[in-house]
Amino acid sequence: MDLKQIESFVRVAELGSFTRAASALGIPQPLLSRHVRQLEVELRQTFLLRNGRGVTLTEPGLVLLEHGRGILHQVALAREELESTRGALGGHVSIGLPPSLSKLITVPLTLEFRTRLPNAHLTLTEGFSVAMNEGLRSGRLDMALLYNPTHSPDIETQILHRETLVLIASKACVQRLKGPALKARMPLPILAELPLILPSRPNAFRILIETELAGMALKPKIELEVDGLNAILELVGEGLGFAVLPPYTLSNFQKPHSFTTHRLYNPQLVCELMLVTSARRPSTETHKGVQALVADVVKQAMQDYR
Repeated sequence: MDLKQIESFVRVAELGSFTRAASALGIPQPLLSRHVRQLEVELRQTFLLRNGRGVTLTEPGLVLLEHGRGILHQVALAREELESTRGALGGHVSIGLPPSLSKLITVPLTLEFRTRLPNAHLTLTEGFSVAMNEGLRSGRLDMALLYNPTHSPDIETQILHRETLVLIASKACVQRLKGPALKARMPLPILAELPLILPSRPNAFRILIETELAGMALKPKIELEVDGLNAILELVGEGLGFAVLPPYTLSNFQKPHSFTTHRLYNPQLVCELMLVTSARRPSTETHKGVQALVADVVKQAMQDYR
């Protein structure tokens, strides 16, 4: 078993195709197939099943994929540390961003990364918390920005920002509303009366809303479950319901001025935005530099929303 074989297998498994993996790695497909076959022969397991649409992983293949990602990650860390001994912070860093925050910080984060770490490479991935946690566990992500992550010995967290969620409405919502008039500040129990468009569980915002209302023996009035930020705002814009999100979420939308925001109180819905890293993998000097960079960019981006 060698690194080329492991990398070949991981790329095929991730891309679901020998053809795409060969193109990504820049090697002939017969050589790629030979690498994977050598692994299967040596370990006496079948890791991939070919079908008309590509390949699927067997149970042993899933196990090897997790370990293979970890091995490749450790090799990348070793290379980074060796580079740092020459005084240059380099290597590859992958960061996960939540959809509510990605548009606000993607550009400044990328520009600052290039300025501070010109010899390093950056990958940004947008996704919800479930995908982010899986990425951290498997090694595909080095760090991620998450709201209210579940405490675990497998992760390390750093609080970057505390955000209060707001009720987001549109003129169409107000026109269709049959009930209490909207004010600049609304008591939290109103969420049991207004038709809401929320992400499905285990979204952090959804869980926070349900938990706080449950303390009052109430439940949110969920009109629609939608796992897509822009889709939620589109539906709110059409007057099909209300959203409960951080105020800076509207920076993702093309027409933010068509919405109104209303502060919630008694109690407020407070989310903690945290930078999360894996406690099982060592942090290189490059990673430490990126963590400081992310903290600075988030702090600057939030200045207008305090």
